[in-house]
Amino acid sequence: MTNSRRPPPPLDAAALENLALRYVERFATTRGKLADYLRRKVRERGWSGPALDPASVAERMAGLGYVDDRAFAEARARSLARRGYGARRVSQALRAAHVDEADSVEALEQSDAAALNSALALARRRRFGPYAAAPADERQRERQVAAMLRAGHSFALARRIVTAAPGEEPDDP
Repeated sequence: MTNSRRPPPPLDAAALENLALRYVERFATTRGKLADYLRRKVRERGWSGPALDPASVAERMAGLGYVDDRAFAEARARSLARRGYGARRVSQALRAAHVDEADSVEALEQSDAAALNSALALARRRRFGPYAAAPADERQRERQVAAMLRAGHSFALARRIVTAAPGEEPDDP
């Protein structure tokens, strides 16, 4: 039995615009991520008609207000902080989402300011330090510190939280 489905027709300017509109209505995105998506679609389906740069379509969507890199950065930073990720991990996530440095400055400042709260959120979820049932042994503490470092927290903050006795909440320095 052969596959009787015809391949989709090559894209043109109108089809690329429609793909962009569908994407931004379904997903919170950045100009860079939208341009990458459109490039991939052009590569997969081919192109017919006069050349059109997917980055220009993404810029047009941003100009219309459908894509806002700064709002995306702030929302992603808040979401990651609530889940217990530190400023370094937030910065990596924003770079991966193609957020420019100018658009991510405020979000990164907020992540730095909320470092203790996000570290405590991770400790609470993973039952480290003050949220543990019993004090951890040295090997377990090293693993807990490593987990907090992978989550983007500073070594000093991770060590301070992990070494806290169960029930003793670390205070702001």
